[in-house]
Amino acid sequence: MSLCTNLRSAVLIRAEPLKTEGFTVKSTMKNSIVVGPPAAGAFRERPSKPTAFRKFYERGDFPIALEHDTKGNRIAWKVEIEKLDYHHYLPLFFDGLCETVHPYEFFARQGVHDMLEHGATKILPVIPQLIIPIKNALNTRNRQVICTTLKVLQHLVVSGDLVGEALVPYYRQILPILNIFKNKNINSGDGIDYSQQKRENVGDLIQETLEVFERYGGEDSFINIKYMIPTYESCLLN
Repeated sequence: MSLCTNLRSAVLIRAEPLKTEGFTVKSTMKNSIVVGPPAAGAFRERPSKPTAFRKFYERGDFPIALEHDTKGNRIAWKVEIEKLDYHHYLPLFFDGLCETVHPYEFFARQGVHDMLEHGATKILPVIPQLIIPIKNALNTRNRQVICTTLKVLQHLVVSGDLVGEALVPYYRQILPILNIFKNKNINSGDGIDYSQQKRENVGDLIQETLEVFERYGGEDSFINIKYMIPTYESCLLN
């Protein structure tokens, strides 16, 4: 290869733009391109750890079975739900909200709703044990899991007297993820209609959940929601 060819190649190499990070010496050089910072990953899904719910289910420790009828699948409870030890079972079913695989996801989700429907006064004393499973489910940042958990939170708040007020001290654990996803309503075409029909639009569900929190959380609920989610506006002033 001739000297002339080598020089031409060197010039071409130098002519290529230099990619560099901002606020560095290289970023001030001619023919350099400042590359933006990497994505923070706030919306990136986090894999969940194996749940205690799955372990208990596979061991056959839950008094439940799958039953088919004309309306679809449902849980057949082998004991009366009202007689269950809520301190033991309710946190385990909440732990299963992280699950996305059948049948674990179905049993956890439906089991929680069944227990909330029949729990009455048994639910309030168990609230402190439910916060970590709720936080873990939301922290997966999985849209399906978040939507399922938001629907459960709405049911939880109205499941018994003072439950909504009992959740207020735990807003700092529950609301940060809601603040991140509050405006995630971006869809296109028929997708937004489909998601709204199935109540799987994250942003809408978050707004619904915050309004339920405010309505049932007592006089301190709004100011605590506002502290964690500054863009939230009271639904009681309308």
